[in-house]
Amino acid sequence: LRLDDRHEITITPSIGISLFPDHAQVPTDLLKRADLAMYQAKSAGRNQACAFDPAMQARLEESTALTAALHQGLQNDEFSLHFQPQVDAQGHPLGAEVLLRWKHPQQGLIPPSRFIPLAESSGLIVPIGHWVLRQACMQLKVWEAERHTERLELAVNVSARQFRQPDFAMQVVQALQETGANPSRLVLELTESLAREDLDDTTTKMELLRSHGIRFALDDFGTGFSSLSVLRQLPLQVLKIDGSFVRDIASHGGSAPIVSTIMGLARDLGLQVVAEGVETFAQHQALRTQQCPCFQGYLFSRPLPLAEFDNWLHASISLATRDQP
Repeated sequence: LRLDDRHEITITPSIGISLFPDHAQVPTDLLKRADLAMYQAKSAGRNQACAFDPAMQARLEESTALTAALHQGLQNDEFSLHFQPQVDAQGHPLGAEVLLRWKHPQQGLIPPSRFIPLAESSGLIVPIGHWVLRQACMQLKVWEAERHTERLELAVNVSARQFRQPDFAMQVVQALQETGANPSRLVLELTESLAREDLDDTTTKMELLRSHGIRFALDDFGTGFSSLSVLRQLPLQVLKIDGSFVRDIASHGGSAPIVSTIMGLARDLGLQVVAEGVETFAQHQALRTQQCPCFQGYLFSRPLPLAEFDNWLHASISLATRDQP
């Protein structure tokens, strides 16, 4: 569309199509389904046409019902935390990453891959994320009361939508103050994409929380496009090597050179490294060769409910104590 000799606007339509009588016989239903198809065209990249498919309606109804159930789940205490241990090179516990689980009263355990995107899109991730944070702080306070657990750390994933809330930093500080947890034992995990987005706002919030003693980890490092300048600007303390690099680190022609580069970068920047997704002894040995100090994965333990994690923790501590000279 040309406005004048110097200005031109390009218009790209997203078109939804529904057919009479195949998709509906009532005009209002026909329009609703064309509208649904239009949103499908938008989500597929825009500037295209999409015909209504009955599966769209089924997916919409399923997501709507699950979103309503998420609201109820938060009110009815249907969520719980699982803890995946993080250990040092000798397998001694350093702490854990907390992972959210939802047990629906009729459907049972619903995978995070199914409900987290709905929580994100509906905005429920904000109150859910705050609940996770508070539960983690309460657990840290419990551990502080015992000599053999007082130094354990907890890592909590923070979603982009939660982090972008104007009062996010104050909510974190409030949760720590109300529970009395030690801020230095709390690690907030951010993704590379979140860290890059609105760098000024990200840095400001991180610096504020860092002034209270809270530490930050960059999750799944190496899978995004973070530049060295971004890494230098952010007040990070931990890099988490993505499990995709750990998976083939012990194989010929695998990712060992990439991991070596990440380890060198972390040392130069004064950052701790955690290797995620460690599942085999060979992977563990290859990472130890790279002088990786911290590990997380099924080789040591799957994510555990709190009672089972406590059992694992006490067994690990007892074993470490017995092994001491």
